[in-house]
Amino acid sequence: MKRFYKQAGIASAVDGHRVTLDGKPIRTPAKVEMVLPTAALAEAIAAEWQAQAEEIRPGDMPLTQLAATAIDRVSKERAAVIEELVGYAETDLLCYHAEEPEDLVARQVATWQPLLDWANETFEAPFQVTAGIMPARQPEPALIGVRRALDALSDLELTALASLTASCGSLIVALAVRHGRISAEEAFSTSQLDETFQIEQWGEDEEARKRRALLMRDIEAATLFLSLCRLS
Repeated sequence: MKRFYKQAGIASAVDGHRVTLDGKPIRTPAKVEMVLPTAALAEAIAAEWQAQAEEIRPGDMPLTQLAATAIDRVSKERAAVIEELVGYAETDLLCYHAEEPEDLVARQVATWQPLLDWANETFEAPFQVTAGIMPARQPEPALIGVRRALDALSDLELTALASLTASCGSLIVALAVRHGRISAEEAFSTSQLDETFQIEQWGEDEEARKRRALLMRDIEAATLFLSLCRLS
């Protein structure tokens, strides 16, 4: 799509903040006016639009995409999104440790166990850990605990959390980012621990490097989105 506007900006409204293009509010793909809860988020989305060149590239506007997804999909399918995320918790990455080599196992325990302990303390969610490929059946209190945490989120936060969970393969990691327990960089290193270990042993090819760079970009965007949802 060709750029059709000169100036992106924001406008205050009774129900929040709008992003404008030449003074007109932008709409989602479903033609819903995009109303955002904080000026900080609206300004960041406006900056994405302002940064576009002659050709608009949606892939370069991750904050816009997350906001549109929240408004068009998550607001209407909130219960289903929460169920999907609880499903991630049932097979969370942090609960599946390797049996060997010892160096990898030690690294997993040192990195993952503190987050499992944090989830238990914060959400009363006692996750069970297993080794190898044997499935771990998570106790109901763990799932109830994370479901309660998800229920407390806004549609916008839930959307960003879903993106983080998919990127990291771990709801626990995503919740840790949301609650300020870890940074985007730590979320990446935590969720990529196994692959990083393999790269240290055997090296990294160009395809893997590009994939990891894109993954880091997605994690950073979702983390930024979460922080902007809370800034006035």
